[in-house]
Amino acid sequence: MKNSNNNDVLGIALRRFLGEYLPRQRAFSHHTILSYRDSLKSLLRFVAGKRPVSQVTIADLSPATILAFLNHLERINGNGTGTRNVRLSAIHSFFDYLGATWPEHLDQAQRVLAVGFKRTVSRSIDYLDEGELRAIMQSISDSSPNGKRDRALLMLMFNTGARVQEVVSLKIGDLRLDTPPSVNLMGKGRKERICPLWPQTANALQQYLKAEKPGTFELSRALFINHRGTPLTRFGARLILQRHVKRASQSKPSLQRKRIHPHSLRHSTAMHLLRSGVDLSTIAHWLGHNSINTTNKYLALDLEAKRAALAKAGPIVGKNHQPRWRSDALLEWLESL
Repeated sequence: MKNSNNNDVLGIALRRFLGEYLPRQRAFSHHTILSYRDSLKSLLRFVAGKRPVSQVTIADLSPATILAFLNHLERINGNGTGTRNVRLSAIHSFFDYLGATWPEHLDQAQRVLAVGFKRTVSRSIDYLDEGELRAIMQSISDSSPNGKRDRALLMLMFNTGARVQEVVSLKIGDLRLDTPPSVNLMGKGRKERICPLWPQTANALQQYLKAEKPGTFELSRALFINHRGTPLTRFGARLILQRHVKRASQSKPSLQRKRIHPHSLRHSTAMHLLRSGVDLSTIAHWLGHNSINTTNKYLALDLEAKRAALAKAGPIVGKNHQPRWRSDALLEWLESL
């Protein structure tokens, strides 16, 4: 490989990492690539300080400097451990690529890869029950185009359990509103799945599209757009949800005690399907999970199922517990095997 100075290698490596390696060899989604880009951009700006970013070299990206950057995220920026680990994951991925492609930097890459992740505290997952979902939908006035959009957006997110990026990336052509209605979703790893739609969801989408300006109904156009006519972002979807949750919390105080974000609707979908008797394998396919082990967590969340099991089992303390088997009957049974 042609020799070049550290500064040249850093620029070339970043371009190839983000522009070729991640999308072509790893098949990462555009959203994930943008997340990696933002992490590396934050690192470069931190390392550069007051000098131009163009002067940063690979030698500047030492393990000590990266640790200082991670500490800066937590102490100065107020980021949580999860965000810190996401940034470090992007850095690890880049240095893994750097060490494999430019062997002269392998030693430094290995030392950076030794920078460890922090253990995160598992927080309870907030999801919405039927009453809370109904209150949120009732808080939306569909007398305006934006109201029709908000209702269609939130109904689609709950119906499909899709990730927010999957929903805002939809094109009009991804919808099928004829009977039986469905939507094509592109999930992680560019895995496509088709999700059926409830008639109510299909009707809300039809009402939203009918309210759009004439001439904007093109199959290649983004399904959900903002007031500027540009595609709605995941941040925009989050603000829409938060606005209606805040309004609904006036009639449903339980919403004030929950941290509701777009992923909460995904959790709510899983819990709704689980309580409706849908098996875990179907729920995993519905949500686009790669492994059913990811779906198993919703079993632990189902408090109503736990209460039912507790009531069925009954208490032990305070009861005259009778053994299920008499010793002679047990011996007879064992002999019969």
